[in-house]
Amino acid sequence: MTAHISNTNLIGMLENARLRTYELVADLDEDQLLGPKYGTINPLRWEIGHVAYFYEYFILRELYGRESTLGNQRADSLYDSIAVAHDSRWDLPLPGLEQTKAYMQSVLDNLCERLPGTVANEQDSFIYQFGVFHEDMHCEAFLWGRQTLAYPTPNLSAAIDASRLRNAGGLCGYVDIPGGKFRIGAEKDAAFMFDNEKYAHEVDVSAFAIARAAVTNAEYAEFVAAGGYQNEDYWDPDGWIWIQSKQITHPGYWTPQGNQQWTMRRFDKTLPLADYEPVIHVSWYEADAYCRWAGLRLPTELEWEVAALGEADNQGNLSTNKRRYPWGNDAPTAKHANLDGYALGSVDVAAYAAGDSAFGCRQMLGNVWEWTSDSFEPFPEFSADAYTEYSTTLFGNTKVLRGGAWTTRGRMMHGGYRNFFGADRWNIFSGFRTCRRL
Repeated sequence: MTAHISNTNLIGMLENARLRTYELVADLDEDQLLGPKYGTINPLRWEIGHVAYFYEYFILRELYGRESTLGNQRADSLYDSIAVAHDSRWDLPLPGLEQTKAYMQSVLDNLCERLPGTVANEQDSFIYQFGVFHEDMHCEAFLWGRQTLAYPTPNLSAAIDASRLRNAGGLCGYVDIPGGKFRIGAEKDAAFMFDNEKYAHEVDVSAFAIARAAVTNAEYAEFVAAGGYQNEDYWDPDGWIWIQSKQITHPGYWTPQGNQQWTMRRFDKTLPLADYEPVIHVSWYEADAYCRWAGLRLPTELEWEVAALGEADNQGNLSTNKRRYPWGNDAPTAKHANLDGYALGSVDVAAYAAGDSAFGCRQMLGNVWEWTSDSFEPFPEFSADAYTEYSTTLFGNTKVLRGGAWTTRGRMMHGGYRNFFGADRWNIFSGFRTCRRL
């Protein structure tokens, strides 16, 4: 059941998402908006048009029978991400930037105009929010596209001075999490849920120990210096084939400077490797290999969620209480987590103490997405929503990440949110934390 949202709030979300989209393309020229053909990014001029098309198709056309302002056939031939092959998107007869923005504005105007009354019905409350969150996801993709192509650091109105957060230092140690019963997934009365969160179900969890913070650059550099990329024993067989075929010897965007020193690239800037920031832009294969080298392991998806949202009862056992966010049930703010593009990059792992979980784990939301050991699979009562391809085509073929990154919008993020990418993806904002073997 989706909570009914006021039209004022929905329109505010629509306008805010569109502002972020425009901020992420405003400083780019026509060549940059198209960019080179690349397997894990889209041409930005295509992608911003697709964002508008998504709203138009699933809301205005499918639910309310309206014709596309471009004409249904033309809109489908340009922007349908299922029907239009990825590699063909650079070669489409795309409208120019101003025409694309005019299309985007017309869709936005139509979305706002057709909201009746003062409070949206359940159907509109769900699908409008889903559309906004879809745009939010693409804004994150715009950011990893800009990072991949070494475009300039974007100008975001939400950005803050993060210098203090980048001097917070490291956070060592593990916390012991008691075993017991835990409900993973979204309850049926949740205000909003994605289809892969359906539905909450009780599972048994064994006691485990998990790191208080994500693995840092300095910690990961020890693995690199120890020859971790040259020793097959540490690697999943497919991961070993992957690093050999790609000749990968260190994380993406790192550059060696001699004497085991490194720089890293953040957008178009080359910076000294920040020792206490979480290692970022690493694949599942790399995260798994580090764990094997260190005698550790990745947490399961269940363990990650228990550490993030669980509580202990008065006897120290796992409680039946479950939080929505690591710090409680209040929505994220700039004091809790590095979300919403606040810092325009990662910050030290000791920052954001106010966002600690009940067990003392830090930054389980924001800063960096965290790989888990599990493949992405449906929960027992899964059923697809209107956008059937959102989860179904990725089940069994991807690994689960949790927690969001500095790039993720806080309004769509909560402790139960499930992200998913192939084990070889590294240009997303991905890192990991570890579990001790018990």
